[in-house]
Amino acid sequence: MWVRQPIVGVLGHVDHGKTSLLDNIRGGVVAAREAGGITQHIGATEVPIQEIVRICKDIIGNKAFKIPGLLFIDTPGHESFSSLRIRGGSIADIAVLVIDVREGIMPQTRESLEVLKKFKTPFVVAANKVDLVEGFSGLKGAFIPSTRTIEQSRIEELDNKLFQLSSQLYREGFSADRYDRISDFARNVAIVPLSAKTGYGVPDLLMVLSGLAQTFLESQLTNEDETAEGTILEVREEKGMGEVSDAILYSGVMKRGETVFTGTVDGIKALKIKGIFKPKPLDEIRDPRDRFLPVSEVRAASGIRILFQGEGGVIPGSPFKEASGDLISLKKSIEDAITGSFKPSSEGIVAKADTVGGLEALVYELGRINVPIKKAEVGPVSKRDFTEAGTNKVPEDRIIIAFNVPVEVKEYADVKVIENKIIYSIKDDLMKVREEIKQRELEEKRRSLTFPCKLLIMPGNVFRISKPAIFGVRILGGKLRVKTQLMKVDGSEVGPVKSIRTGEQSLQDAKQGEEVAIAMDGITIGRQLREGDILYSEINERDFRLLKEENLNVDESMIMEEIKGLRRKTSPFWGS
Repeated sequence: MWVRQPIVGVLGHVDHGKTSLLDNIRGGVVAAREAGGITQHIGATEVPIQEIVRICKDIIGNKAFKIPGLLFIDTPGHESFSSLRIRGGSIADIAVLVIDVREGIMPQTRESLEVLKKFKTPFVVAANKVDLVEGFSGLKGAFIPSTRTIEQSRIEELDNKLFQLSSQLYREGFSADRYDRISDFARNVAIVPLSAKTGYGVPDLLMVLSGLAQTFLESQLTNEDETAEGTILEVREEKGMGEVSDAILYSGVMKRGETVFTGTVDGIKALKIKGIFKPKPLDEIRDPRDRFLPVSEVRAASGIRILFQGEGGVIPGSPFKEASGDLISLKKSIEDAITGSFKPSSEGIVAKADTVGGLEALVYELGRINVPIKKAEVGPVSKRDFTEAGTNKVPEDRIIIAFNVPVEVKEYADVKVIENKIIYSIKDDLMKVREEIKQRELEEKRRSLTFPCKLLIMPGNVFRISKPAIFGVRILGGKLRVKTQLMKVDGSEVGPVKSIRTGEQSLQDAKQGEEVAIAMDGITIGRQLREGDILYSEINERDFRLLKEENLNVDESMIMEEIKGLRRKTSPFWGS
């Protein structure tokens, strides 16, 4: 039996400073290395209790802690990462909700609050960016001692912002106040003013988190079951080692030489642990500054790197659990966790991502805009994926989304690939591409239709009577295109328009009010056609029905009715 360190989830709206806050604690620069400066995957940083005591020495007094430290999980903050936040929130013992003190609660903040409500996770609000409030610029160290030296008017200005924030939280169902004014932390959410940029107020946050964990979480932090259980965060190639897996061990004890079940590209497999490595304290597991230290065993909760024996192929985002007890049920539970609630459509796009969590987020985001998904998998885009996407009947579904994964085949048939390393941009890219495909298909469809047209053979404008006949016409309504079949008012066929010209210029079409010369084969002026004749485009019934769905103008609609009237002289139900 031992007391493990609590897992602290860091949540909040995009760009409100979650990763920057952890950077300040560990003195690193992880945020600057993320694609677009936004966290794309869950990461982990371990902060030993000794480091917490050192940082908080000015405000902590002689207080002693039983917890060995804090394990922070840095979660993506954009709305499309809802499922990743749920994954992070579900294993977090306590959370930090980072909110820009100037902007207050934003849409993704509300989503974070819903996650915390769902899992009944206690949390502390980090009211970030107070350095941008007048009077607090450049301050460092703890918040409480500094209040004695800052002008009272500036303190009141900050308090007004904190009051607005607490009012917003109240509307979301939470009672909250500045942490030093709270007497009952079980009933009220603590708000800690701080600056992730300067480190001001960070000691207060660490003290509050440690105190709450010690006071309210001791029973759930006491670990009796030694069965190792956790989540694979990322899989990478390490020089001299091969494939390694960065992971969170959130329960039990993991030992070198043991076997665990986890997800691989070949299904759920039992993999033997060849090596376990831990980052040094205050290093970020995804992007460490120093070499990992090899260990023979590790206790929860920890961010670790695992070297599995064998060929690898571990799927990022997969849960893992020590192979013990009912192995069939264990294997099934891991399989269910990987596949989630995704139900493929018979027709739809293909979605590929580099992690299970990233794929979950992708599926979630596409579901919100009602985009059907035929296939969703972790891994690079292969030729097989192009075949899957290319067999879709609907052109706008012949799309592959590649979120942070390589594309092995660059071009294939009519399939479009959308590549992006920042997931929230994918939705905009996809909607744009689908709309472009729809517009292109619509234009092709419109070009294949025979549009309504009415024209007059102008007297005195016959330039050649046959082979081909060339004569001038005025477009009385609609649009005349090259190859349009024409008919007379009695419904008899005349033939197709061979070409359209104005002066020396060839045209593809002519619109209402224009006077142009047209050429037609197979007719002779004076026999089949005469000057002053009215001609109509010869529209078949299929095109007629399709054209009724088009956005025709008043004149075009009138010509359609005239054509229907002409046709119904010989076929009473034509066009019905």
